[in-house]
Amino acid sequence: MSTPADQPSADPTRPAHDSAFLRACRREPVPHTPVWFMRQAGRALPEYRKLREGTAMLDSCMRPEMVVEITLQPVRRFGVDAAIFFSDIVVPLKAVGVDLDIVPGVGPVVAQPFRTLADLDRLPVLTPDDVPYVTESVRGLVGELGATPLIGFAGAPFTLASYLVEGGPSKDQRRTKALMYGEPELWRGLMERLAAITTAFLRVQVDAGASAVQLFDSWVGALPAADYRQHVQPHSAGVLAALADVPRIHFGVGTGELLHDMGQAGADVVGVDWRVPLDEAVRRVGPGKAVQGNLDPTLVFAPTSVVREKTAAVVEAGRAAEGHVFNLGHGVLPETDPDVLARVVDHVHELTAV
Repeated sequence: MSTPADQPSADPTRPAHDSAFLRACRREPVPHTPVWFMRQAGRALPEYRKLREGTAMLDSCMRPEMVVEITLQPVRRFGVDAAIFFSDIVVPLKAVGVDLDIVPGVGPVVAQPFRTLADLDRLPVLTPDDVPYVTESVRGLVGELGATPLIGFAGAPFTLASYLVEGGPSKDQRRTKALMYGEPELWRGLMERLAAITTAFLRVQVDAGASAVQLFDSWVGALPAADYRQHVQPHSAGVLAALADVPRIHFGVGTGELLHDMGQAGADVVGVDWRVPLDEAVRRVGPGKAVQGNLDPTLVFAPTSVVREKTAAVVEAGRAAEGHVFNLGHGVLPETDPDVLARVVDHVHELTAV
């Protein structure tokens, strides 16, 4: 599992360069299968809830000392192989002036949803000066993490567009699809602007020291493959191409039918949710990619023997891949017992130690 000549390697001057996580992303031999969890820094941790008490979500994302501490908490507690930058999908939108808030129990809510070409003027280019707290947070984290790599975080253009068009979370993406199909010029302009904002947001993180990036496309599973290829893939591909100096992970929910196309968008690692067996996902993605996943997040509530059995099954299925990063098939649920996650990390490391 060597790094292809045309695939950029992580910066060898960074302490995390030879970590198991980055080696797996590059499809190189690893000392053990690396593990991290989406939403590992969050509501499942009592120390997180205590720190966040009285602080709104968006405010917490803009306070470097808080971002550093929250990002470090799961690394200390679980011994995971990578940290994920604590932020939120809508932070870059807020940074460029979109009037939105994260409503507890609801999610991101946009005051004035996007409906016309004129609305595109509400999406200026994002610059590092718009997010100085991101630069400060990442630099602080890299200093604290040492040999543990930091993964940069951003929402993909389609998911950001969904929030802007729907005005908030949506189960069926009805307004988003209506605009995408019915107003292609507006859709293309919206996606181009969002791709530029996402690229700039991730570039700030990489330039400050992040060792890899993950592009989250939470809602793109609502689309058929042909529509994904026409209306979404080119814009995600543009983002990923601009970050080719670090390993890139691309993850979406309900994307079993899109796995190959998401890999073709340019990611080095394709994230897989829990609905598709990992060895089947490897077949669908095709050669030349690593995969990430994919333990069902609800399985951590099962008896210990079941968790161990299912964890081992994911590890075994992952052996079909050229590189495997163990993760959940979506984010850690708030009611999860942190001790169970710590045991999963230990079990994966034990099963795969060379």
